[in-house]
Amino acid sequence: MPHTFSRRRATAAATALLCGLCLPAASALAQDAYPSKPITIVVGYPPGGSTDLTARTVATELGNKLGVPVVIENVGGAGGAIGAQKVASAAPDGYTLLVGASNEIAINKLVTKKVKYDVKDFTAIGLIASQPLVLVASTGSGVKNLAEFTQKVSKNPGKFSYGSSGVGTSLHLAGEMVKEQGKLFMTHIPYRGVAPLTNDLMGNNLEYGVFVLSSGLPHIRSGKVIALGTTEAKRSATTPEIPALAETPQYKNVDIGVWFALMAPANLPKPVFDKVKKALNDSLQSPEFRKKMEATGSTVAATNVNIDQFLSAEVAKYKKIVEFAKIEE
Repeated sequence: MPHTFSRRRATAAATALLCGLCLPAASALAQDAYPSKPITIVVGYPPGGSTDLTARTVATELGNKLGVPVVIENVGGAGGAIGAQKVASAAPDGYTLLVGASNEIAINKLVTKKVKYDVKDFTAIGLIASQPLVLVASTGSGVKNLAEFTQKVSKNPGKFSYGSSGVGTSLHLAGEMVKEQGKLFMTHIPYRGVAPLTNDLMGNNLEYGVFVLSSGLPHIRSGKVIALGTTEAKRSATTPEIPALAETPQYKNVDIGVWFALMAPANLPKPVFDKVKKALNDSLQSPEFRKKMEATGSTVAATNVNIDQFLSAEVAKYKKIVEFAKIEE
């Protein structure tokens, strides 16, 4: 009996050792086989917006590169935070990804305590594209350019208002950056999305507003609102006729836009990361992808952008604006 027990114990130990050795091998095989089923990209907004459009465009490319279907799941609410939280809480296996904008990835955490996730709760795969914002005036505002806007608002502190698509959005932060740089006093009017903001601007119920360029462009080109300047450091290639605010010395430090990034849950295994990263970089260099994105007013990101450094710098920039404007939701 003692010898039998010893043999059984030895056999059990050997089996346990073999299983322990097999687990890493099985995990490695699973990663090597990635992807073996459809991938879901979560978008934190309803269909039709700029984030959704970016996600659908990049999903087609990623699906072609990775050889599996890449499907979009729209999980709207809380300025993109609900969808982002879903991805932050998902298994880090590469089958649940996020195409997120600056709002839900970097800004929401700074302006509301309700957001529990942080940038560190994601594996940042890469930047996809960016778009400038545009400061506009209503046709009834009486201004035609940035100089007239600055003069009129400066001489009438507190008399005028500007609108954005909501508290703590990149549009709101851009407006506050303009106020800070121009030493202007205007009241911020938050709207529930772009549609009501557009209606009030075109109806001359609001003097000024901030749009994502792609959203504002149809109304600018139809003459229903007046473009005062774009918000990135240089003019957009889509609208070279619209000056950048930064071209005016008073606003030289205005540099803010909306960007889109591909994210995964934290602790994504490196072999999976490498495959998705390569597929993304190949997509960014696709002429068809670039053509589609540029048609929406987006600038496709360079493949050599260090996404972690980029996110760190963006969070620092947004934090400064949020503190200046005392933004809290």
